Amino acid sequence: MKSLAYCFTLLSIIAMTMAASQPAQAQRARVFVSIHGNDSNPCTALSPCKTFQAAHDAVLAGGEISVLDTGGYGTLVISKSISIVAVGVEASIAVPSGGTGITINAGASDAINLRGLIVDGAGIGPTGIVLNQAQSLMIDNCVVRNLTSSGIALGPIFSSTIIVSDTVVADNGGHGIYLQPNASGQLDAYAVFNRVQALRNGGMGIGLFANNGLPSIDAIAVDSVSAFNQGDGFYALGGGNGAAFRIFHAATFENGGWGVKADGHSFIYVSQSNLGDGWTADNGGSLQSYGDNYVDSPAPGGTLSRH
Repeated sequence: MKSLAYCFTLLSIIAMTMAASQPAQAQRARVFVSIHGNDSNPCTALSPCKTFQAAHDAVLAGGEISVLDTGGYGTLVISKSISIVAVGVEASIAVPSGGTGITINAGASDAINLRGLIVDGAGIGPTGIVLNQAQSLMIDNCVVRNLTSSGIALGPIFSSTIIVSDTVVADNGGHGIYLQPNASGQLDAYAVFNRVQALRNGGMGIGLFANNGLPSIDAIAVDSVSAFNQGDGFYALGGGNGAAFRIFHAATFENGGWGVKADGHSFIYVSQSNLGDGWTADNGGSLQSYGDNYVDSPAPGGTLSRH
């Protein structure tokens, strides 16, 4: 007769073998979502999940969620390195009242990539994309619109690198995009806004705010347009260790405030841009031009002058 200890050992081996086999679907480097999917599925191409959250929970850290067809995929909280890719389809997130489309609470070394998404508040959802924690965030070819507050709210508590490209941020009640690092000590935030359109927002088109703790912001906007916003087109507010904003090949048009405004010990450098709403520096801000910009009145030098 086999001993009781032998039986326990055998059962333990069987249990460990079963446990090791069970989370295999959660370790996939690539998972899929479809409007025809089900969140109880393993998120494979032939058996996809239905929501971004289920796919996020099933994918390996550093993996990718691929969108198979046009549809809505629900709100999402991101807690690890991940890429979400929608190519040739419209992958949308409807932001509910009191909710957020995408909330990023990842680690200090995590990279987040979002491509081809439509985040829509339908006039009731507060915020489209919120960055709280991550080492890097890339937003590419996305549309963020119709939120009651800001479209893209970037408030990292870690030093972060942010890239927003080929993206439209429009018809939001607050700022189109704002970057305001949230730390009590030294923190560096770097941002690139490339071919971004900030349109018809209730606050600034694109705003930098280095006035919360001791953050330092260094950002550049290239080939971007800020128009019809109620506030300034491109805005920087210094404080702490300051904000520097480089604006190149940009355009502003019919904003309620200035086309470009450097406020509170910030530094803005402008080149090869057309600023239909003029520019200004206030409260110790510094605005510097390379002399190759076109600025409408009431900028120095009169209407349609080159500066």
